[in-house]
Amino acid sequence: MESPHGAALSAEDFGLKGPRGWAFRGVEFTAGPGSLVAVEGPSGSGRTCLLLALTGRMRSTQGRAEVGGERLPGRLAAVRGFSALGPVPGVSELDPSFTVAEHLRERALLRRRFDGSLRSLLRPRAERAATARATIDTALESAGLDPATLPKAERTSVRDLERLEALRLSVALALMGRPRLLALDDTDLKLSTADRALAWELLRSLAADGTTVLAVCSEAPEDALTVRTRPAAGTDAPADDTTTGKGTADAIAETGRA
Repeated sequence: MESPHGAALSAEDFGLKGPRGWAFRGVEFTAGPGSLVAVEGPSGSGRTCLLLALTGRMRSTQGRAEVGGERLPGRLAAVRGFSALGPVPGVSELDPSFTVAEHLRERALLRRRFDGSLRSLLRPRAERAATARATIDTALESAGLDPATLPKAERTSVRDLERLEALRLSVALALMGRPRLLALDDTDLKLSTADRALAWELLRSLAADGTTVLAVCSEAPEDALTVRTRPAAGTDAPADDTTTGKGTADAIAETGRA
């Protein structure tokens, strides 16, 4: 029987302390492959740092986690190899001056250069181009982004995209590497109620297809496995600082909403 594509997640007393104090601590949860995991909490409660730690981009300092069978904090590179970031401010943002086509072409070139085998690099140019186009089309379809509906199709600049369209583009770029774990920050930021529902519908569909989804948000949907972060009692809640681990937070994992 084929193994599930998505990465299982678990954390036990998981935490990260930086020079300015705890970013998050005491995280406990377990999620199977293909789960939709929502990290819910106010800005400054360690949500982004938790996301980056679980995808191998930051090194935790307390407890342990396991992602796709790889232990953290020891196996950071292995986890980075099968996880992908959607939009994360300051880490994996879209370039507003690029067009949709430019972003897609750049990601396809990077994927071919760093993820392809020597044999694939030696294939005829037309064959490589066809493969890249097929990868792009599949990712766009999975992300629910139809370039034909954009003002200038694939020539539309990122600065001219609506917030939900930009989110879908970021997801499509991440999906081009067929990750086992997809992580997104600020999922519901600046989205209308209708667009927020569409965003969660997209993430549910990706999880249903087998990709584990980890999404930071201000309000999680009822059907997600929810990890709630909050500032520790008696402290102020500064904005997330994904470089220094600035901020103090405790995290509680719950299935669904209380």
